[in-house]
Amino acid sequence: MHSLRKTGCALAFLVLPLGVQAAKPAADLPGATLPELLAWAEQHNPELAAMQHETEAADARIQPAGALPDPMFSVEWRDIPNDSDFTLAPSRVGSMKYTVAQTLPLGGKLKSKQQVAEAEAEKARRQRSALSAALRAKLATAFIQRYQAQQNEILLKEELMFLREVERVAQIRHANGLTPQQDALKAQIEQTTLKADLITVATEQQQARAKLNALLGRPANAPLAEPKALPPLPKPAALADAADRALGANPELLAQAAAITAAQQNQRLVRANRYPDLTVSVSPIQVGDRLADWEIMLSVNIPLQQTSRRSQEREAAELASAAQLRQDAMANQVQGDLQEQLAGLDAAREQEKLIRTSLLPQAELTFQAALASYQTGRVDFTTLLDAQRQMRRARFGQLKALLEQYLRLAEIERLVGAPL
Repeated sequence: MHSLRKTGCALAFLVLPLGVQAAKPAADLPGATLPELLAWAEQHNPELAAMQHETEAADARIQPAGALPDPMFSVEWRDIPNDSDFTLAPSRVGSMKYTVAQTLPLGGKLKSKQQVAEAEAEKARRQRSALSAALRAKLATAFIQRYQAQQNEILLKEELMFLREVERVAQIRHANGLTPQQDALKAQIEQTTLKADLITVATEQQQARAKLNALLGRPANAPLAEPKALPPLPKPAALADAADRALGANPELLAQAAAITAAQQNQRLVRANRYPDLTVSVSPIQVGDRLADWEIMLSVNIPLQQTSRRSQEREAAELASAAQLRQDAMANQVQGDLQEQLAGLDAAREQEKLIRTSLLPQAELTFQAALASYQTGRVDFTTLLDAQRQMRRARFGQLKALLEQYLRLAEIERLVGAPL
């Protein structure tokens, strides 16, 4: 009886809260909390860093796009003497002509070019935001998978401790002629099964660690702090306006909106090419050592290739229409994906609540009854193991349903474009 009481004490570990953790991680290692991982990735992820450089490059293109082209300077030697004493000295030729020419685009071309560049820069910023949101979702998924494997390992080790105690009790009872030898053998078989499961969860932890390190821009085998308890889940009310927030803040939709703006401004720019460009030239003329005359010239290019320009205008119009239709398709996809994730979140929440409030207490009571009956010899060892397996499934089911909510939430935040 005393041994069975010790068995019951070992079982108590199985009903501890899921937040039981191992030793605290070293302070200088990432991985303890999800916000810490997200902050680390923002600073160290190479893909994000590359996208940031591309964004800054796009910003740097805005000012040159609206600037006038560089002026041209030319020098002309005129009336060079046709004799053996060839020279280009200004005082020994007939005259020198110095020309400064500046081209002035007409029809609002410079403004349209600058607006195209601004839209492209905005698109680059939104694409970086979309990449950051996708990275956050991937990090959250890998962190949750690692946390789940860690919690599974804790539960499996606790059950293994319990089964070892059960095996010892079964051997004592067998020695006293109360139970057959098969009880201890069944406990050993169950322990072997749990050891195989421990190998699986250890592999899952290694895989999740490698995935996290890759997302963080670290070597695959770099050490990580042990994950702590997860942050609280948002209340259902916080998700009430998720659909509106997704349409207004989804970074991929905003990037596509910037692409539409760029396509529309490019369409205006192509239409502006119907107008010529004006070139203004000023030329002082030097004769000998004195400035003798001035020349001023205005020139324009003649836009004669109208067939080519009409084709360019059709191309720009088609691209603008395609950008608009692509945004409509993306909006529908975002709405569909969001509703799918919200439904999955609700289902996981209800399932976790059902297990926590009904199934798990029932499984625990069933096990306690089976344990008490086994002590008095009213049930066999197989019945006790079945009750223990039911409680194990309930515990793992609760953990799985809980973490499913976090996985769904990570996808919802990716679609919304911001934490909830």
